Amino acid sequence: MSHLRPRIQAKLDGMAARAAELMAQSADPQLLARPERLATIQKDLGQLGRITAPYEQYRRLQQQIADNEALVAGGDQEMAALAAAELPELQAGAGALAEQLLELLLSDQGDDRRDCIIEVRAGTGGEEAALFASDLAGLYQRYAARMGWTVEVMHSSPAEQGGFKEVIFAVRGASVFHFLQFESGGHRVQRVPATEAKGRVHTSAATVAVLPEVEDVEVQIDDKDLKIDTYRSSGAGGQHVNKTESAVRITHVPTGTVVACQEERSQHKNRARAMKLLRSRIYEQRQRARDAARASDRKEQVGSGDRSERIRTYNFPQDRLTDHRIHRNFSLAQVMEGRLEPVVQALLDYDRQRRIEEL
Repeated sequence: MSHLRPRIQAKLDGMAARAAELMAQSADPQLLARPERLATIQKDLGQLGRITAPYEQYRRLQQQIADNEALVAGGDQEMAALAAAELPELQAGAGALAEQLLELLLSDQGDDRRDCIIEVRAGTGGEEAALFASDLAGLYQRYAARMGWTVEVMHSSPAEQGGFKEVIFAVRGASVFHFLQFESGGHRVQRVPATEAKGRVHTSAATVAVLPEVEDVEVQIDDKDLKIDTYRSSGAGGQHVNKTESAVRITHVPTGTVVACQEERSQHKNRARAMKLLRSRIYEQRQRARDAARASDRKEQVGSGDRSERIRTYNFPQDRLTDHRIHRNFSLAQVMEGRLEPVVQALLDYDRQRRIEEL
């Protein structure tokens, strides 16, 4: 029979207490005047309920088991026999619930069900790095299409010789962040550039950041903390780009975070997109600060999101993609077609095993 370990049970007790606290808050009549806050509380309750409801069943079964064991040890032989006959079924039920709760804890990573924003930037390598950044953006967009997700370009900065210095896009669908969270980090490419006359292999790099997309009410930003600049869009767009200052750059003064958006012709739409990106970056900064305060053994966890960390090498001459966190190789040609599933699944399995050990 499976039982919950004390640390896991303590975590579940904390979640049950938090759910009870939110339930009490939701009954406050004053919340009727704050529909955004009420909606957030109800959303949090719904997410917690996925775990706290089966945990309450588990606790009831554990109490029944304890009661039956007391009867078995008691002096009434008839009651002892009845209680003993019930024990196997009760223990099997508690064991199944314990397994279910473990799976729910492992799958409940808070941000897993969110949409995400992907930022791809050219690193060292000049023109080839910009082309590689474009290739990575295309890879993620093809993978998104295979998964039935939608992609919305938020900002791009084309390089003069092709490719991108930077491209930022939102990906929306079912559990997008769950599948893409491990893409954050440094990506290195080894290949022969089209401009290389002697056939020499060059090495260049790009960085990827995957940010969970957050709602307005989750990250409050004071207007007085913002510096907003408008400018003329650059790149594709016809005559419009030279006529109106539709592009928007926003600086969050307290954190020094700067975001920009120029994909839309409307300054209002560009500002809305830039604010969404700003909230996601500030949220990510807060998450990093929280994670850094945890135990040192978490530093080894896959998916730390450190952009300076080289996580993957794309070796085109050998048709090999190597993920350095899990020390595994994959078919590069298939991955570049958008068939990222084997890599994603291997990373999810690796992270799951680490989280089981941590729990």
